[in-house]
Amino acid sequence: MPTSELPAGTVVVVPFPYSDRLAEKRRPALIVSGPAVAEAGYVWIAMITSARNTQATGDVRIDDVAAAGLSVASVVRPLKIACIESTRILRRIGTLPAGTAAQVFTAIKSLIGPA
Repeated sequence: MPTSELPAGTVVVVPFPYSDRLAEKRRPALIVSGPAVAEAGYVWIAMITSARNTQATGDVRIDDVAAAGLSVASVVRPLKIACIESTRILRRIGTLPAGTAAQVFTAIKSLIGPA
């Protein structure tokens, strides 16, 4: 799927890399990168996890799980971002509402800190 069809705010299914071991888990993720990253053949993704898991700094609750293509209450975890090749995207499942996506981008910026 061409990354031009996958703007920031799109929910996809990917083999998301674990941060503590050489393994991956197929899971939903939120695209948080734009056209400049896509032109290089990459996508930045933020982890989406079940809302029942322990909360982490910056987690953003997804209120409209149906629009996001999810079946359970979930959160975007901006603390866990990965860079993957666009060819690793398995499928698109939904889109976050603009307000929720804006909360995620604000959380990412706050985690980066001042320039």
